Amino acid sequence: MKLEMDSFDDREKVQPPKQFFGKRHVQYLLLFSVTVIAYGLRNILNLAVIPMVSETPPEGVVTYPHWSDKKNVILSSFFWGYVLTQIPAGQIAERYGPKRFLAAAIMICSVFSLLIPVFGAWFGYAGVMICRIVQGLMQGFIFPSIHHLISAWVPLSNRAKIAGFVYAGGPLGTVMVMPIAGYFSDSRMGWQTVFYLLGGVGLVWVAMFLICGSDSPTHHKTITKEELRFIQDGAPPKKKTEKLPTPWKEILKSKPFWAILICHFGDLWGFWTMLTEIPTYMDKILKFDIKSNSTLSALPYLVYWLLNLVMSPIADYLITKKIASVGASRKIFNSIGVFIPAIALLALCFIGPEQRILTVFMLVIAVGFNTAILMGFHVNHIDIAPNHSGTLMGITNAISNVAAILAPLAVDVFKAVGGYEETDKQLWNVVFITATVLFSTTGMFYNLAASGEVQPWNDLSVKETEENPEKKPMYNGDS
Repeated sequence: MKLEMDSFDDREKVQPPKQFFGKRHVQYLLLFSVTVIAYGLRNILNLAVIPMVSETPPEGVVTYPHWSDKKNVILSSFFWGYVLTQIPAGQIAERYGPKRFLAAAIMICSVFSLLIPVFGAWFGYAGVMICRIVQGLMQGFIFPSIHHLISAWVPLSNRAKIAGFVYAGGPLGTVMVMPIAGYFSDSRMGWQTVFYLLGGVGLVWVAMFLICGSDSPTHHKTITKEELRFIQDGAPPKKKTEKLPTPWKEILKSKPFWAILICHFGDLWGFWTMLTEIPTYMDKILKFDIKSNSTLSALPYLVYWLLNLVMSPIADYLITKKIASVGASRKIFNSIGVFIPAIALLALCFIGPEQRILTVFMLVIAVGFNTAILMGFHVNHIDIAPNHSGTLMGITNAISNVAAILAPLAVDVFKAVGGYEETDKQLWNVVFITATVLFSTTGMFYNLAASGEVQPWNDLSVKETEENPEKKPMYNGDS
């Protein structure tokens, strides 16, 4: 089957609009800010759970020390809901447009942030878990919706840079909320204040998005023809006369799809191991107080964001200047994003708790260089199937986030099997080695099987899928 698109190299280059700040930039800022807020809502509990279960809180602050042994279960509960809505969210975004669902998801997620302290007081730790499960269900709509919007709004020549910018907002959200959590948790306002603050910010974003957001450039009422043409430059034209069916069989037979899925799983195991357990590691092993803990726990994610600003333009430059193919660029940056963190985590096994500065440095390296995956497998869904990028992101994010459930629970398993306590360095060596193995093996598989080319099943019509249900896509093995 002949793909209905021209290659990026063969198309006449469309010049950027003369207008410096266009409608597309408004969309990029909205998507960036929602990832900041979403990650803030998602990750604040990783630090707030420590003062939440404190036995010595500031005067007048209610805490729950008897929840201490439930900490990792509470942390994993978000993902119980998160994995359930990813695939339907991708389908909904493609069929009906992502705007209204993204807005509703953030609104509900923000409301349940406001309810976490209330439900905790009323129903105990189960009340907190209920709120987190609902938040997870709602945030399942976020990444498939964002992926769909990036596919619609970002020209191919800027795809890695803008996707990197948007998704790097997540770690920046972590950077912003952790010091805030540390400040409030150590004051008479208490850990509860952070959940109220984030919930309020989320509701403000919803109002802004409903006013300024749009499903696609063609749906935007005031976009210029010049900007619309620039956005669509290099992008494969989408079917206008019919809704493309999801080619489930072809997806499941696709090696590039499996490369993304497997690497996504391994990366999320390592990422969420670091994100959920770094505050505890700094508390139990390095003995940092809550304010120092919050600042130092945020530092790796600040570096993550800063390195993204450096790497994402380089990734696009390699492609637009024909220094590397799309597939080669994705593999180069994906390798940086998984192998350097793997080496850094392995090194932590040989660093003692008294070497606090060196430990923090290696954690910064491990988390910071992981940003390169945003220019690797994370944007690769759009490369191989722009018409189905939301669905692909939903599939891989749903399955891969099982790792986010298992990673914190694995710490409890290692404790039970090995007879460890959280104050034992040996426990954390096992945790870090597990993440190292998953980073490395899944990264190697990605390099072997990934592609940067649009796959033939991206444009299968209803007629073609009915007449040729067993038609196999031909992969060119782009590397």
